[in-house]
Amino acid sequence: MRLTAFTDISLRIVMGLAVADEAELPTTRAVAEALAVPYTHAAKAVARLSEMGLVEARRGRGGGLRLTEAGRRASVGGIVRELEGAGDVVGCADDPSCPLQAACRLRRALREAQEAFFAALDPVTVESLVTPPTGPVLVSLTRRPRSVGADDPGLRAGRDGDGSGLPVR
Repeated sequence: MRLTAFTDISLRIVMGLAVADEAELPTTRAVAEALAVPYTHAAKAVARLSEMGLVEARRGRGGGLRLTEAGRRASVGGIVRELEGAGDVVGCADDPSCPLQAACRLRRALREAQEAFFAALDPVTVESLVTPPTGPVLVSLTRRPRSVGADDPGLRAGRDGDGSGLPVR
């Protein structure tokens, strides 16, 4: 079983938000930078996680991302099932379809293996994923310097486009 990059990014986002300081909500851009993923990918993942009720995204001044209580308690198996969808592990019905499809036992075995994979993740919660040693490492990744030297010539004045108000290099 291999998860899609979208599911991987989504899981890393919820883990990062699980250790985020509630007083300083991170922006999508800050989360993308901390996790070393493209902003557009992170934005799509945040939108989907918001639809699922796991992440709350607020715009504007004082906005940012927050993991909801449901997100904190969410089963990783449930999250992965929702993000990966109900598709088969292999493309039996792809074009061209497999000639063995009508009498194949492999497809069913793979479907059962996929469900066993999800079932193994069901008891794991997002909250349990961020206990030590993972949580402290995530905290160190999400901490950014709070003040920037005004005399740094590499900085542009203004906002970074995501509403955080932080200067951009």
